[in-house]
Amino acid sequence: MKNLIRNILHDERGATAVEYGLIVSLIVISMVGALAVLGNSTTTMWNDVSNEVSASNSR
Repeated sequence: MKNLIRNILHDERGATAVEYGLIVSLIVISMVGALAVLGNSTTTMWNDVSNEVSASNSR
């Protein structure tokens, strides 16, 4: 019984999995933030293009 408890206390496999999970979650959060910024700038760019095309067709 002592050996079982000692093995459980010294087992670090679960801690490694948690660390990898935290790293992956930070990467995903960073990607979502970058895509949000990129999405807004891309939308602004295409709106500018649309406005220029509309303005040139009006002339």
